[in-house]
Amino acid sequence: MSKLSTNPKDYDLHVDSPGRINIIGEHTDYNNGFVLPTAIDKKIRFMLRKNGSKTNCNLYSANFDTSYSFSLKDVSPGDQQWANYILGVIHGIQELSDKLEGFDCVLDSNIPVGSGISSSAALECGLGFGVNELFGCGLDRITITKIGQMAEHNYVGTKCGIMDQFASVMSKEGNVILLDCQSLEYQYVPIQIKPYKILLLNTNVLHNLADGEYNKRRSQCEAGVVVIKEKYSEVNSLRDVSPEMLAEFKDKMGEVFYNRCSYVVDEKMRVLDTVDALKNNELVRMGKNMYETHEGLSKLYEVSCPELDFLVELSKGYEEVIGARVMGGGFGGCTINIIHEDIVEEFINAASEAYYNKFNIKLTAFEANPSGGTEVV
Repeated sequence: MSKLSTNPKDYDLHVDSPGRINIIGEHTDYNNGFVLPTAIDKKIRFMLRKNGSKTNCNLYSANFDTSYSFSLKDVSPGDQQWANYILGVIHGIQELSDKLEGFDCVLDSNIPVGSGISSSAALECGLGFGVNELFGCGLDRITITKIGQMAEHNYVGTKCGIMDQFASVMSKEGNVILLDCQSLEYQYVPIQIKPYKILLLNTNVLHNLADGEYNKRRSQCEAGVVVIKEKYSEVNSLRDVSPEMLAEFKDKMGEVFYNRCSYVVDEKMRVLDTVDALKNNELVRMGKNMYETHEGLSKLYEVSCPELDFLVELSKGYEEVIGARVMGGGFGGCTINIIHEDIVEEFINAASEAYYNKFNIKLTAFEANPSGGTEVV
């Protein structure tokens, strides 16, 4: 196919779909726990139009200068990873609606890929939201989030929770979302942290969660639940487990499984405590929880890496940084830092120099501002 036009006037529908941050609650979503994410002002812009055909679909990624075409008659996983996110979403919509026809879509992103702010969820949800609007499929926002999650499970191979998709679609400007990943009940919690800002430091170490470590952590947690359930039949996930209950099985589980479960059980409590801290404007308490989360992710859950540990440890030398941790699936990506606005530039410069001297890798940094979810522009 010839490359699609990138002139906005040539398209009927424009949709923005944001990446997300997560203040706290990492690797808890697939354990039916609580999370505290929000969408941010880094987004993928989708331009869509019907193309007059019944089945031919054409996509063009402007920032990667890559085209992809497929037929609605043959939607199945292929060799291109980024296309599988799209194909999985189309498959999910096809199972719920017969209204899809051929379309063209151009997408352009300013979300740093591999940085842990979920460009994948923005891709899934933006396309699902846009196609739903374009063809009047009548799917609600929660359904769009579930379609995105299942696309990642079935077409990409990452058994993710629903947090990323939920945050991308459902966020409200100026708020974080306390999401119960078991019931999908949620509440908006205002996030007012001035004079502090949210700063992301991207290690520029890329990870691919489909490589197996993410799925391995999930299976380890599930194996721990099986052990606990032998005595406590009411336990269906780590959401149902208290620290005291878990301690009974330390010897039976073995160190690795116990550590995985211990992190998740503790993190559940940290999320709820952080919500209380935000509501009472106790930002130092929130930051302390973030540092404890990083310690757990690094030592117990083992999804950090030397680059991430280095940046979090560095932040502890600045009293103006009240909290920092690895954010996202781990094995690279970003640290999220709560930092006083007066020292942002100084800290970025110092961290960049120290990081380059240690790893010979250039650091990138950007502020993240809580924003609204996926929307028609």
